[in-house]
Amino acid sequence: MGFHTFPIERADALEDPSRYRFCSREELLELLAVDTDATVADLGSGTGFYSREIAPFVATLYAIDLQAAMHARHRAAGLAQNVVPLTAAVDSLPFDDGALDAAVSTMTHHEYADEATLAELARVIRPGGPLVTVDWSATGTGEDGPPLEERFTPDEVVGHLETAGFTLERVHDRPETLAVVARR
Repeated sequence: MGFHTFPIERADALEDPSRYRFCSREELLELLAVDTDATVADLGSGTGFYSREIAPFVATLYAIDLQAAMHARHRAAGLAQNVVPLTAAVDSLPFDDGALDAAVSTMTHHEYADEATLAELARVIRPGGPLVTVDWSATGTGEDGPPLEERFTPDEVVGHLETAGFTLERVHDRPETLAVVARR
């Protein structure tokens, strides 16, 4: 699989509004379905494209990315007061057990998913809290997004999450992407 970071020199592509054809704000918020007082983490937030969409609907949003340069881009695009940028790897998040009400991963699961990262997500998301994963699917055509060999199938994503102790709530296999909602 991929296990890489998005090249900073291509960060402008993360701000392309055509990304909404793969996951709209409305779809993401409906999948997330949290209260307005929620504390949520955006895993692999990049330039903040989806963080800016989620932030108005939650109390605190942690924009987590491995690359500090992505946070600089996020700040330049506008950082809401309730958004906290954190430079961290998904396998070692700086949160207490159960500190997050939810987490969301848009087009990044293929970049970090392994046993350690999913165990870490199970640790930091409170019991009953959702983990929303929207990512490029290995069942897609490969016309958009990363190469097919860097992607997971919906069944593989489900297996990752179940192994980490999550309970599957919804699985959608779409033409190029997948969407999965799992509960801790």
